[in-house]
Amino acid sequence: MIPTRDEVYETLCVRHTRAVQEKLAAGRVAVAGLGGLGSTVAVALARAGVGQLHLIDFDRVDLSNLNRQQYRMKDIGRYKTEALREIIGEINPYLKIETDTVKITAENAKALFTEEDIICEAFDQAVEKAMLTDVFFEELSREKMLVAASGMAGFNSSNLIRTRKVNSRFYLCGDETNGLESGGSLMAPRVGVCAAHEANMILRILVGEAEA
Repeated sequence: MIPTRDEVYETLCVRHTRAVQEKLAAGRVAVAGLGGLGSTVAVALARAGVGQLHLIDFDRVDLSNLNRQQYRMKDIGRYKTEALREIIGEINPYLKIETDTVKITAENAKALFTEEDIICEAFDQAVEKAMLTDVFFEELSREKMLVAASGMAGFNSSNLIRTRKVNSRFYLCGDETNGLESGGSLMAPRVGVCAAHEANMILRILVGEAEA
């Protein structure tokens, strides 16, 4: 038997305190890219009870994704947006989940991120990361916050991954060195550590803790 909305919410209040949970439930977060970083961030935010998630990716689940992403073998061939919506629904069916199955570009990014308070950048490629960062600072509201990632490839020490406050609106998670362009492969443990940094910083922003 699935617990009711009130049962789920009250349990989260017991775990997190009511004051914190009220802030998380009011949170609106966009996750740009639903690979190893984004799918893991989205699941973590869902488990914390963040009230509104906007999931954006154009890609389908591939067998090669399963070494680090939150999908299952039965999801192979499905759009990541659809599969992740189902996974989150099994964790907490009472969250508001919006999906856009599109490739984020410099031309459509502004229109995609109109409603959310926080944008989580979770791309693999450096050029896409740079594009979204440029759009964020040049075209989006100064009230929005960006949590991005750089450097989580391979199996170097997890202790090298950190969260750095770049400025009042921008936080960067990772070791800022070991990416795909440096020749490292993406593996579940280190990608997961970086995703946890992103998710934790998002929660900190939502509850009013601005320091990294």
